[in-house]
Amino acid sequence: MNSSELIESFSEFKELKNIDRATMMRVLEDVFRSMVRRKFGTDENFDIILNTEKGDLEIWRNREVVEDASEEAGQTDKITLSEARQIEPDFEVGEEVSDEIKLEHFGRRSILAARQTLVQRILELEKDNIYQKYKDRVGEIVTGEVYQIWKKEMLVLDDEGNELILPKNEQIPADFYKKGDAVRGVVLRVETQNTSPRIIMSRTAPAFLARLLELEVPEIFDGLITIKNIVREPGERAKVAVESYDDRIDPVGACVGMKGSRIHGIVRELRNESIDVINFTNNMQLFITRALSPAKISSMELDTDRNKASVYLKPDQVSLAIGKGGHNIRLAAKLTGFEIDVFRDVVEDDSDVDLDEFADEIDSWIIDELKGIGLDTAKAVLAVGAEELVRRTELEEETAAQVLAILRAEFE
Repeated sequence: MNSSELIESFSEFKELKNIDRATMMRVLEDVFRSMVRRKFGTDENFDIILNTEKGDLEIWRNREVVEDASEEAGQTDKITLSEARQIEPDFEVGEEVSDEIKLEHFGRRSILAARQTLVQRILELEKDNIYQKYKDRVGEIVTGEVYQIWKKEMLVLDDEGNELILPKNEQIPADFYKKGDAVRGVVLRVETQNTSPRIIMSRTAPAFLARLLELEVPEIFDGLITIKNIVREPGERAKVAVESYDDRIDPVGACVGMKGSRIHGIVRELRNESIDVINFTNNMQLFITRALSPAKISSMELDTDRNKASVYLKPDQVSLAIGKGGHNIRLAAKLTGFEIDVFRDVVEDDSDVDLDEFADEIDSWIIDELKGIGLDTAKAVLAVGAEELVRRTELEEETAAQVLAILRAEFE
């Protein structure tokens, strides 16, 4: 392999990997200097001239002419007068001789080793470039194409063919993709695994919803509205606290859009995840009230020292405050930073019976399901009715009917 072929093969590699010319020249020089050091023990008196566009490589050795009998005659940066005059007959002692070292002088094995070293260096540079590029993009939305699907994660390729990883636990439960599908997510973090960058995407991170809102709501992008906090239970429900710096702008209305036009696209992207947009306030009692929407609170007691809130609601509002599966109250607690306890605001009824009293007749998981939507007494369950029980819980129609029959019999 001659020098032009060698440089040409390196140039092709440069174009393939998008390495800039200055970096390529620096790496090439480093590789050839190391080849010179292995051959001659030093590279201090060598000049390496590279032209990757023309495919030229020149290596020049610079040596000082000394007397044949001089003690310095054996040094790498010295040349005897007789040797110098074989190159040019009019050389004198003290002058500098520059002679070109041909690539073939190093031997085929050294040249192949140099190429292998260069390939390795370029691969390392490419990995570092990808790492730095995505390190700066953490928190940004990226779009890619599904390339391969495994049990615990999915491989996604971006527009430049870089590999991104979308783990199963960073996917929305309702997500379903097949090879070739387009997928959007946020860059969650960039790791290094076995010297290679590992770029982790997420569709469940609050940052993904924040970026989607920025794309859909110009007021957020322009900084007129700021997102104070986002909490999510992916695929189920999310709560977003927003605040406007302009009194003329309604932050909630701007985020939702006319007839929900702005929020609908985001809801579809998040697999029908319900999104509650809440007006932020420093008045914690009002903020908790808004966070528990759509439930209407009767009264509230705050313990700011322990960040606890006791909320009292009418019986028909308890299940709304808790939400299906407890999503509403959990998200409200995360959004506000307060531990929220819900209580039924009713006059005690001596004739009512606690659900735990029916443990012999009703399975414990059914009782837990009923308590999960705020129904802890027989009369509270009877007041809801079969259709509403089926809608709010995981109970089948037949099971709900049986439960109501058992409870009704107690009072009859």
